[in-house]
Order: sequence, then structure tokens, then C-alpha cells
Amino acid sequence: MDGVLNGPGPHDEYIVNESYLKNVRVNLSAVKARAAEIGTQRSVKKQQQAAWQLRALSCIDLTTLAGDDTPVNVARLCAKAAHPIGKDIVKMLNMNEKEAKITTGAVCVYPNQVETARETLDKCGEEGRSIPVASVATGFPCGQTPLGPRLEEIRSAVKDGASEIDIVINRTYALAGNWKGVYDEVCQMKAACGNAHMKTILATGELGSLRNVYKASLVCMMAGADFIKTSTGKEGVNATLVVALVMIRAIRDYHALTGFKVGFKPAGGIRTAKDACVWLSLMKEELGEEWTKPSLFRIGASALLGDIERQLYHYATGCYPAMGQMPMG
Repeated sequence: MDGVLNGPGPHDEYIVNESYLKNVRVNLSAVKARAAEIGTQRSVKKQQQAAWQLRALSCIDLTTLAGDDTPVNVARLCAKAAHPIGKDIVKMLNMNEKEAKITTGAVCVYPNQVETARETLDKCGEEGRSIPVASVATGFPCGQTPLGPRLEEIRSAVKDGASEIDIVINRTYALAGNWKGVYDEVCQMKAACGNAHMKTILATGELGSLRNVYKASLVCMMAGADFIKTSTGKEGVNATLVVALVMIRAIRDYHALTGFKVGFKPAGGIRTAKDACVWLSLMKEELGEEWTKPSLFRIGASALLGDIERQLYHYATGCYPAMGQMPMG
């Protein structure tokens, strides 16, 4: 795989070598078989299951991206992110002081709600102040606006307090095979992020093929992405294990070639604690223990937290609570 990277760029002076991208091949049957194995044969039980659920909780980007978002529901979301498990459950689980301070990995909102999110989290004590605010940007979810306004949207969100930016790539360029165009735009977006971490959303359900998924993953990492993310959550097809395997193998290849560790974020359709444990299994087996922690793994979700809290209650008491007993905030 020599010659994949060549010349100056954001990740230790690397850029796209388009001749390499033309040689990408994906064995669909093998990918599907591996995905099926992960999805049906990996399970943990009892105490280990509760521990994995807590780990998954710490990796959630607790998200609200609705047209009717208001400062009130964003504030409730932030309060829940800072204290995701009820005090009664914490007591029943006999969690020590450090474990009891567990929070979600981040709060993810639209740019116009970043300031509200940051102010609310700062009022939530030590736990809240430690939680990053992530903001979608660059014409989310379609990215079909001119580049100038997309870059300004990033700068505005960072100015308001976002320390993580979830950008969307130009799918028109990707589908046309214009990987240099994708690379150039993502480089500019990375520069606009400044010190904020950048997650690049590939919108894999709209890329047409697994080969395009691999190419887009590699190009975005070369352009400086700190994370690559499956979906906006708004496509018809969101996070799937098949697509994830292709993206994760790209992360593994990139790390082997450059030494850089890039994170992974599946988003859309992950709603149960069982699903979360499957994703953690995938990360551990394909990339290793380090990629099961919030620094390199996030789950974009909103409903997932409620199910994890219900499962932890069940582990502690032997019975499930009614949904009304698990409020969002």
C-alpha cells in the first residue's frame, strides 16, 4: 500500500493520491458475513453487561436536531447529559464517587443553540463543564449551500462555544468521483474549526457504493478529520454494521500508514442498549480497546440513553421501570 499518501496536508503533510483511490476494492460477501457474525454472536451478561452499558453511555453524543428545538428543551437535554443516570439507580448500583460522575460524551445541537447549551452545561457543576458541545454545520444535513456560508457557519458555532463540529461532505463531488474537490473543501472546513475537533459526516446512505464509502473515509482522514461519521440521521439508510466495517477498516489502514488515530461515530437508528453493546464489540475487535472510549468512539443518539438507563435499573432491581419513570430531564 505504498504511495497512498504523498505531499503536504493537514495530517503530518499528507494529501490524496488519486491513483490509489482508483484501485479500491470491497468484497461485499465477506463484509456482510463479518457484519452478521458481529450482530448475532457477541453478547455480554450481568455485571459485564452493565459495565458495557455504562461505557456506551459515556460515548453518546446526546442529540437534538429538530426544527422545533427551543432553549428550554436544549437546556433539559444538557441537564440530562450532565446527570444521565438517576440518583436512585446510582445508589442501587453502589457506584463509587468517580463512577457516579459519569456523563455523556457530548451534547449535539444546531449552531443557533450552541450558546444555550454551553451556558446550561456550565451551570451543571463539574460534570457539565467537562462535557463538550458539538454542533452540526456546513448546511447540515444536505450540504447544498455555497462553501462560504458553510465555512462561516463553522466559525460562528466555534465562537459561540462549540468545541466539536460535525460537518457534512459534498456528496455531489463524491458521487462524481471528484475526490480532490472533497479533500479541498474538508481541508478548508478543518481550518475553519480552529482548535475544535472536526467530525466528517459521510452520509453513507447517499454515496452509492461501499467503494465510495472507503474512498470518502480515506479522503476525509487525509484532510484532517478527527472523526469520521456514518450519517446525518436524516437519510433513508443510516448506521449499519456493513458500512461501519468498511469505514473502520479505512481507519485501521490509515493508522497503519500514518500513525494517526482517527475516531468513529455511527449515527441514526441506534436506540437500544443491546445495539450499543454490539457496536462496542465491533470497535474492540476491529480496532482495539482504545476505540471503545469517548476520545475515539461516539454514538449519535437521543433515545439510546433512556433504554440504557432502563437496563441499568433492571440490572439493579430485577424489574423494568415504566418509561414515565425515566424522564429526559
